[in-house]
Amino acid sequence: MKKSGAWLATYALEQIGARFTFGIPGVHTTELYDELNNSKQITPVLVTHEGGGAFMADAVSRLSDSIGVLTVVPAAGLTHASSGIGEAFLDGVPMLVICGGPRTDSDYRFQLHQMDLHKFMSGLTKATFRVTSHEEVVPTLFEAYAIATGGEPGPVFVELPVNILLYTGAVSDLPRYAAAPPEPPGFETEIVRAAGLLRSAKHPCLFVGWGTRDAFDQVKEVAEWLQAPVATTLQGLSAFPGNHPLHVGFGFGASAVPAARNAFKDCDCLLAVGTRFSEIATGSYGIEVPENLIHIDINPDTIDANYPSKVGIPGDAAQVLGQLLKALEAGGTRRAVNAPLHAQIQGDKVAYRQSWYKSDAPDRVNPARFFDQLRRQTPGDGIIVIDDGNHTFLTAELMPIHAPKSVILPTDFNCMGYAVPAAIGAKLAHPGRLVQTIVGDGAFLMTCMEILTATSHQLGIIYYVFHDGELSQIAQAQEIPYNRKPCTAIGPVNLEGVALATGAAFVSMPGNDSIEAAVRQAIEISRSGRPVIVDVKIDYAKRTAFTEGAVKTNFQRFPLNQKVRTLARALTRRVTG
Repeated sequence: MKKSGAWLATYALEQIGARFTFGIPGVHTTELYDELNNSKQITPVLVTHEGGGAFMADAVSRLSDSIGVLTVVPAAGLTHASSGIGEAFLDGVPMLVICGGPRTDSDYRFQLHQMDLHKFMSGLTKATFRVTSHEEVVPTLFEAYAIATGGEPGPVFVELPVNILLYTGAVSDLPRYAAAPPEPPGFETEIVRAAGLLRSAKHPCLFVGWGTRDAFDQVKEVAEWLQAPVATTLQGLSAFPGNHPLHVGFGFGASAVPAARNAFKDCDCLLAVGTRFSEIATGSYGIEVPENLIHIDINPDTIDANYPSKVGIPGDAAQVLGQLLKALEAGGTRRAVNAPLHAQIQGDKVAYRQSWYKSDAPDRVNPARFFDQLRRQTPGDGIIVIDDGNHTFLTAELMPIHAPKSVILPTDFNCMGYAVPAAIGAKLAHPGRLVQTIVGDGAFLMTCMEILTATSHQLGIIYYVFHDGELSQIAQAQEIPYNRKPCTAIGPVNLEGVALATGAAFVSMPGNDSIEAAVRQAIEISRSGRPVIVDVKIDYAKRTAFTEGAVKTNFQRFPLNQKVRTLARALTRRVTG
């Protein structure tokens, strides 16, 4: 039979269960978009910028069983999308990056958009492919999908030259996609050793990350069996219920909230699952890890990379934790409910929140009071999309998350501008769930015009813009040692004007007295399918535990002469102004 490459690519995407593609059509992909438009399964979504499209694809992959797909033109389209591709790569998010390519049936050089796409993509993806015949289209996309979703997930790049997309070519058959059967988990010896360490520990603790996103029940069962406090990474905020008596918060070292620091201070055996112990997760490596570390992660390269483990298991979190629970049950008795520990955790949480209530300021929104109302009015399965900035750590410390896969955010690649478009992907993936975004004004300005896409698709997303006129996370990091904040002031922006330009509704939240009504109004408007921008006059005067802890941790790591220099400069500037 003869089929165009565009038809074959669409067929392959349908076979792997793709529901959406994101991008902007160009001369290299017109045929592909024509075929996607014919699909009864796939909706091609036009974005305002390919970078926004990449973040939308990222969100679809994080929150659903379908893989996020980019369909972009080479060169400019691909470079625009690269930030979102890089975020997915470092965060372990599967993505298919399908890119048109210059003609391969021409002897002419310097074609439109001609560059070494694979050299560019090699550092941002798990693998790259260039299709050279129609026969290769379907098998290549199947292989790319298997790589993207296998092991530690990540993006895979596929170049489809324009002549293959446009023209028809002979193919022998149309295979159906069949996923490879899962490999037996194994690790019996390691599981027995891990169970023994945990049973004999006086104060076992759990630290869970993004790798446990599909092991929500298993994490809960192991924690309850051990009566062990549970801390999460930023990516793992929804890996353990924030209203559980064993939940202590984000992180557990010097940069963590008091509930986590106190619950983990006597930890003699740490079960770390689905975390790389990366810089943000550890508060700039400011944690103390006990000798008895059990590290479970699907990527073997993460084990022993930053902290030596007593037992290392490179496996799927859900499978390994399921085995571990059986081993625990086979060799001992479930621990009794640790009421004093529960009371200590709850008391620390209440005291920390009270410290925030004391920082009320006139004509500003207290973050704790904002998140109190947001939690009160948000359904248990509501999705929160967070951007990168000071608001990230405020959300992590002050917004309890109850349901699995209900929070997404950028971490290791740390892309500002993530949340506005990612919320669109989240709402497309789950149209029946409330999707709300926490975004700083600096990050909002990077991608706010993407709200046009939300408006055109009638997606009732709420954008809470923390509006203080600064790049606050960096400004605080500058102010502490320098007593200056160069290049962090944002020009005045009229958020109501942005709403008018993008077709969104606008709600003002000028102070604490307006929080409850503004949240209620925003949610009510969103039910009509209209996006909402909420101008939150946030008070950033009180610093998060993460910011204070990370600054101290990094300062303590300075050589003595640099400590003296930094302190002397800070003191001089505070005296002289």
